[in-house]
Amino acid sequence: MTDLILFEQRERIAILTLNRPEVRNILSGEGMTEAIVNAIDRLSAAADIHVAVLTGAGTAFSAGGDLKRMLATATARDPNTARRNYVEGIQRIPRAFARCEVPIIAAINGPASGAGLDLACMCDIRIAAQSATFSESFVRIGIVPGDGGSWFLPRVVGLPKALEMSLTADTLDAGQALRCQLVTRVVPDAELMPTALAFAERIARHPSPAVRMTKTLLQRSLGMTLDDTLTMTSAFQALAHTTAEHKAALEQAVEALNASKRKP
Repeated sequence: MTDLILFEQRERIAILTLNRPEVRNILSGEGMTEAIVNAIDRLSAAADIHVAVLTGAGTAFSAGGDLKRMLATATARDPNTARRNYVEGIQRIPRAFARCEVPIIAAINGPASGAGLDLACMCDIRIAAQSATFSESFVRIGIVPGDGGSWFLPRVVGLPKALEMSLTADTLDAGQALRCQLVTRVVPDAELMPTALAFAERIARHPSPAVRMTKTLLQRSLGMTLDDTLTMTSAFQALAHTTAEHKAALEQAVEALNASKRKP
């Protein structure tokens, strides 16, 4: 059986690839949730991984859910069973992303629709190919964002834009996504992975404990008071001061400072 998620490590950078190009990397189906959750959990467990890039095989990032499968079970589901299937199924993915300490860059290589767009929003940074498109398309087929999109999207683009995207289900091109800050940069298709990997390297060169704790602080601060954030910050900072990476980085900084002073 072909791996549903390809996991490649290049020194300090992990590359995760959704590997169902024949169905445009839909997230439904046997084993897909488990594969994504396991891959994301693997990142935090690996001390030598500083940052990850998530992309899709083929021409799509992810088309979201399986419409044919939905049609086959439409109106036939018991509501309690359906709710439990979401909790025990696809909703495990946003929980995995939320607990992941490693920064994840989405390299969006094509359409990101429905749950596929929400998956991109679960990542920390989004870079798009010029051919990428974006659609929060759930209302188009009479459902709501069951994977947590109503939580992630407003935190990325703001509530007014999230409402516009969610209620109209309109498709945005890459330029529109850039203007509303859904993505931070748009590059030619051929330059997507080189750009994402170069950006990842800019993160990976820094001490991993500080990078992981900084990501956690920024994420948690959105739901915390200033006092609680400062309390967590003081604890993290105390830990950071004890790491070998901190000492090594200080030694390099002091050496560079001394070298600059020695120049005529």
